[in-house]
Amino acid sequence: MKLKVFNSDGSSAAEKEFPIPEFEGDKGLQALKQVILSVQANQRQGSVSTKTRSTVHGTGKKPFRQKGTGSARQGSKVAPNHYHGSVAHGPQPRDFNQHINKKMKKLALSRALFDRVVDGEVSVIEKWEIAERKTKLMHEILGKVAPAGKLLILDDSWSDNSLLAARNINRVEINEADDVNAFDLSAYDQVIVSEKGMERLLARMNGGN
Repeated sequence: MKLKVFNSDGSSAAEKEFPIPEFEGDKGLQALKQVILSVQANQRQGSVSTKTRSTVHGTGKKPFRQKGTGSARQGSKVAPNHYHGSVAHGPQPRDFNQHINKKMKKLALSRALFDRVVDGEVSVIEKWEIAERKTKLMHEILGKVAPAGKLLILDDSWSDNSLLAARNINRVEINEADDVNAFDLSAYDQVIVSEKGMERLLARMNGGN
């Protein structure tokens, strides 16, 4: 598949062929959906907790006598119907983590990249090279390649200058090709990846880790 490849300063672009896996119909969509759901589920803390009758602080003494008061009989002040009592059937701590195998992760990653390329939302830059650690310089490059929208920028490994120049730009998320997942590729308006980053990304899809 052909992609625009920009110079390192973002000044001009030429098309280049990349061996991006291609899909027909709905192949890989279910895997992509499952991986996105698993990433979102794994981000949940699952730490919400309510106190049951056995954990709420209070006395076990009977509030008043069984008969003769005209009120319904009560056995404990920590029952759910009492003020400062326990909670019936409330949420408890739980683990929301979902395990996805490597084969499904690779399929989802490939499908996510293919969909973004088809929609014209992936660009390639020769390399991320910033002379000085200045946000202004990185902002100028990104303005030429993708002037609007939230951006995911990728490289095989980041130099200090490029990393420090990009980290203060609000619309930019920085990641490495080895760490990006299908959810990341789907979550931003545009993806800009260096040529080495693209090589590493494609290697992961074709059998690498």
